[in-house]
Amino acid sequence: METTAMKERVAQERNAVKVVGLDRGELVFVGVDVHKRTHHVAVLSSQRGLLSYWVQPAKPELLIEKLSPFRKHVAQVVYEAGPTGYGLVRALRSARIKADVIAPGSIPQPPVAQGKSDRLDCRKLAEYACKGMLKAVCVPDEEEEADRQVVRLRWRLVDKCRQIKQQIKGLLLQHGIAEPEGLENWTKRAVVELRGLPLRPELRFSLDVMLDEMEHAQGQVARVTEKLKELEASERHSADVAVLRSAPGVWLITAMTFKTELVAPERFENPREVSLMQGLSPQVYESGETRREGRLMSSGNRYLRTILVEAAWRWVQHDPGAARKYRQLVANTGSAKKAIVGMARKLGIILWRMLTRGEKYRGFVAEKPARAG
Repeated sequence: METTAMKERVAQERNAVKVVGLDRGELVFVGVDVHKRTHHVAVLSSQRGLLSYWVQPAKPELLIEKLSPFRKHVAQVVYEAGPTGYGLVRALRSARIKADVIAPGSIPQPPVAQGKSDRLDCRKLAEYACKGMLKAVCVPDEEEEADRQVVRLRWRLVDKCRQIKQQIKGLLLQHGIAEPEGLENWTKRAVVELRGLPLRPELRFSLDVMLDEMEHAQGQVARVTEKLKELEASERHSADVAVLRSAPGVWLITAMTFKTELVAPERFENPREVSLMQGLSPQVYESGETRREGRLMSSGNRYLRTILVEAAWRWVQHDPGAARKYRQLVANTGSAKKAIVGMARKLGIILWRMLTRGEKYRGFVAEKPARAG
């Protein structure tokens, strides 16, 4: 009869890493398909192709143990960004193993649909890493990630408030109940009137529960906002946030979102990279002398994109130079939405420069149109 120790030894032998006979200077690339309970791992040689594949429990220390015998040959370990976060990459780097997290949108897609499996996914990651075709994301440290979590928590709570309000209006519409005056802006008086509407007991109960849920979510938003004010005043954020808030229209939420989402702003080499990160770079179609800009690219940080567009509306209201540039863009594009996205892109680049240089806002000077002739 097999003992527990014997079963564990058999399992270890089954999952043993068979990477032997590596030549001096030979490099290997490791692709990991990360799941909640398992890691699917492929080891690929830059000279001989796939060397090994195995499945293991989702334990970073176990992966480090298996890679350690040929650590000096490991050029890069890569896995796709996802819900499992950055724990694995931090553990690998702490063990002095080069590792990166890959942006899902940067992974090349084959022109023809192919089969999909965990084994294929980790092998493709290793192959693309070997060819230098992957773009790594910037991994925040644990403190930066915790601060970012507070900001994102507020975003989720605000979205929850918005959804509940839509559900309340949907209930009124479904049952033919007239909206109180002021409900468009959700004034206090309108909410009080909702509480006092004469309804059937079941509808009254449903509406009251939804109103209670909305008020609770609003209270949570206020609670998180107070926490953000504490973070703003902390030593690690106060100087940078003061710089960002010197720009017209940039308030607490904009500044803290920008600061926590744009980790290590000095890593960007030019404004185009910043625009791509912020999700405000348009798709460009160019042929010969014809150049046309289309929709915004789907990649980028949605939090930055949203907050910069909102801040751009306030910016053009409070800065005369920005207002002139906005009107010029409206005249050129014929669309206020396109114009404000263009202004959001400019604002994001300005804030990036302010943050990297530690300089407060100096005002926006719109470019002068070229003279005819």
